[in-house]
Amino acid sequence: MGRPIMFQGTASNAGKSFIVAAFCRIFHQDGLKVIPFKSQNMALNSYITEEGLEMGRAQVFQAEAAGVLPNVKMNPVLLKPHADKHCQVVLNGKVYGNMSAVEYHEFKPQLSGMIREVYETIERENDVVVIEGAGSPAEINLRDKDIVNMGMAEIADSPVILIGDIDKGGVFAALVGTIMLLTEEEKKRVKGVIINKFRGDVKILEPGIKMLEDIIKIPVLGVIPYMHVNIEDEDSLTTRFNHQSNKQKDIQVEVVCLPHISNFTDCNIFETQEDVSIKYITRGKNIGNPDVLIIPGSKNTIEDLLYLKESGLAKQIIEFSKAGKLVVGICGGYQILGKKLCDPRGVECGIGELDGLGLLDIETVFEEEKVTTQVQGTINQNLSGYLEGLADKKVCGYEIHMGISTLGKGASPILTINERLGQKVECQEGCTNEEGNVIGTYLHGIFDEIEFTRSLLNHIRDKKGLEAKISDVTSFKEFKDREYDKMAQIVRESVDLETIYKLIRE
Repeated sequence: MGRPIMFQGTASNAGKSFIVAAFCRIFHQDGLKVIPFKSQNMALNSYITEEGLEMGRAQVFQAEAAGVLPNVKMNPVLLKPHADKHCQVVLNGKVYGNMSAVEYHEFKPQLSGMIREVYETIERENDVVVIEGAGSPAEINLRDKDIVNMGMAEIADSPVILIGDIDKGGVFAALVGTIMLLTEEEKKRVKGVIINKFRGDVKILEPGIKMLEDIIKIPVLGVIPYMHVNIEDEDSLTTRFNHQSNKQKDIQVEVVCLPHISNFTDCNIFETQEDVSIKYITRGKNIGNPDVLIIPGSKNTIEDLLYLKESGLAKQIIEFSKAGKLVVGICGGYQILGKKLCDPRGVECGIGELDGLGLLDIETVFEEEKVTTQVQGTINQNLSGYLEGLADKKVCGYEIHMGISTLGKGASPILTINERLGQKVECQEGCTNEEGNVIGTYLHGIFDEIEFTRSLLNHIRDKKGLEAKISDVTSFKEFKDREYDKMAQIVRESVDLETIYKLIRE
C-alpha cells in the first residue's frame, strides 16, 4: 500500500505543478514506484493517452518525471472552460457534458465517491502518490463541496505541504492568511511550508522565516530558488507569454495567442533549437515579420475566429500568407484557416455559420462527439513548398477536436496516418494549399519529432541562404529528461528531504 504526500498552494501559479513533478522525479530516482495525482484539473492544455482518453497535461509531464506512462487515473476530472461561466466536464477521460459554474459546483459532491475509488486504486499500485491541489485551500466559499484541496487530503488521509510564491510579493501574508482561514482539522494536516521562486540570498529571508514559524507553528521545509528550467506550463496562467527573449535568431517563429488558446505546448519544441526564437502575439500586438506564423488550438474556435477578424489580426495573417511565408494551423487553428465553419448543433456557441480566413480549401462542421486519439504517420510524397523533400518523415501526436474538416480540390493532404491507438490504419490527414506555404493539421505534437522539425527548419534556412543545422537535441524526450533531472537536483538541494520522507512514512 502506497503513501500520499500532498502539495497545495496559496494561489494559482504558485508552482505546485513544477514541485510535484520535481518530487515525482526525486522519488523515481530514489527507486520508488511513484505516481502523480490531481483529482480535478482546470486547463485547456490536455493530452490523449494511448487508450484514447483525455487528461490534463500537467499530470502528463509529472508522469514523465516519474518515469511512467500518462494514465487518466492521474486526473479523473478535467474542466475545460469555453466561456467565462461555462466549461466542458471530462470524467475519467470522456466528455460528460457542458455545465455552468453553478451547475458544476452543485454536481461536485457526486464525484467524491468516484475520485475516492480511483485514488485507492493507484494508492494500492504504487509506493508514493504525489497529490497536487488546485488554486488555494482557503477558498472558504467552496469548502463545503471541495474535492481537490483539503477535501482531497481527507480522502487520501494525506499530510499537506503548503507552497507560497515569493516572486509575486507578500508571501508571508499569503501563507499566514491561508493558514488562518483553514479549520482546526485542516490546519492539523499542514505539516510544512515551502517558499518557492526565491531570487537572492536566503540569509535575507531567515528572520522572516523565524517569525513565520512562530506565527503559524508549522516548520518551513525549504526555500526553492526561481528555477530556469524548460518544462511545459499547465495553462494560460503561464508567464511564458510575458517573459520572452528579444534576441533575434536565424529563424523567427510567432504564435498567435487566441483568447481560448489550448495546447500551446505544441510550440515548446522550438525553444530547444538554438537557431529559433519564438514570440507570442498577445492581445493588442501585431504580427511582425517572422519566418513561421502558427495559429494554435482553441477551445472555442468560432469566437476566436471572430476575435481575429475584429482585432485586425485576420487581415494580417492573410497578407502574411500572400507574401509566401509559412503559416501553420493546428486543430482549431487549422479550422480557422479554412473557408467555412459550421456549427448546426450549437456545439461551440450560438453562431451557426462563419466564414474562415479562406487560406485552405476546407470546410469544417462541428459534431457533438469529440475525436480523441493517438496517431503515427508519415509525410506524403510529391508535396510542394515548405514540405517539399520531407516525404516519409515520421510524425506522431494526438487529436482532440469536435470538428470534421472536408477537403476541396485546392487542398492536398500532408500526411498518411498508419497507426491509430496502436492499430494499423491508412488514412489521410491535414492539408496544404497549392503553393505549399499554408499548412493545417489536427495533430497536436506534430513538431515533437526532431527529425521532421529540423528538416522543416533547415528548409527555411535554405530559403534564407543559410547553411543547414543539426539539432543538439536528439529527441524531445531526452531534452525533457535532462530538464526533469535539473529540476529535481535544485529541489533536493533546497528542501528538508529527510523530513518529507518521514511525513510519507508516518
